[in-house]
Amino acid sequence: MILGTLGRYFARRFFATIMTVFAAVFALIYAIDVVETLRRAGDTPGATAPLMGWLSFLHTPIVAEQALPFAVLFGAMISFLDLSRRLELVVARSAGVSVWQFITPPVLIAVAIGIAVTGLYNPVSTSMKRQADRIEAKLFGSGASPSASVWIRQKSVDGESVLHADGRGEAQNALIGVQVFSFEPNGAFAERIDADHAVLEDGYWRLTDAKVVTPGFDTLATSVYLLATTMTQADISQAFSAPETVSFWALPELVEETRRAGLDPTAYSLQYQELLALPALLAAMVLVAACFSLRFFRTGGVQRMVSGGVLAGFVLYVATKLVNDLGGVGFFSATVAGWSPAVVGCLFGVYVLLLQEDG
Repeated sequence: MILGTLGRYFARRFFATIMTVFAAVFALIYAIDVVETLRRAGDTPGATAPLMGWLSFLHTPIVAEQALPFAVLFGAMISFLDLSRRLELVVARSAGVSVWQFITPPVLIAVAIGIAVTGLYNPVSTSMKRQADRIEAKLFGSGASPSASVWIRQKSVDGESVLHADGRGEAQNALIGVQVFSFEPNGAFAERIDADHAVLEDGYWRLTDAKVVTPGFDTLATSVYLLATTMTQADISQAFSAPETVSFWALPELVEETRRAGLDPTAYSLQYQELLALPALLAAMVLVAACFSLRFFRTGGVQRMVSGGVLAGFVLYVATKLVNDLGGVGFFSATVAGWSPAVVGCLFGVYVLLLQEDG
């Protein structure tokens, strides 16, 4: 009963601190984004201050989600240091409570937060980001919404084609700056088409102001060129969907659709594995924080402990990004790239705590 009461007390303190730190980070990100959005709006017609404030609010959740591991790290360190300053950890140790017993509630809270963020917060934040993109496209025009170039491989009755577009047009089914490399059914290169615009119709692409280059023939300029395709509007939207703007629950299906379309699903698979591993990563942050925050407060050296914890968290963050980049280019599998930082972080925390507490 004592351990149960003590465990709930530690859990409440830890949860409250984490939420306070996360709220502060959320507010800071929002304030910075409001300033940037207002600067970007300038004299744009319709860009009122309330609308810009709402647009920044739509931007903030998905950015704050990326900062959650640091919020957990700092929240855990603040919580442990406060318990040490109040001598509550000293009393708990004198009563026979081991370090593993009083860090278990914070670890469980971190895992619960990770599950809630993956299953609930992430779908909401991605939906808000997509809504923000639609508002920006309507307010500032198609050029305001970032549209990276994209490669698409398609199949049709005429054979395979590889399509490259510089970006998306104003319409949802339109592309700009299009290059098409067409191949015969036997795999031989057929022709190259350069067009200013391409619009997806029912069963074909309509390319305007096109130049057709066929081996052995002169370049042919035509105002309209029709290219057969089996692609749909959903395929176009999928091609331009950044992995971080896709809901956790939609990622598995999107991975399969991307693979069936002949595209590389690595980015979506990696994002899915990262979200799956988020509870373990937050638990690793708690363990890392415990390594630098359980020293008796009155012995001094608090600044050195805090600096060590911040440095360890930064190293873990850099390692996470490095492994993710390697996984994104195929050096590691998506599963290894998504889970290895969390697993290594947990093992590091357990190892250091074993040395500190059990010798």
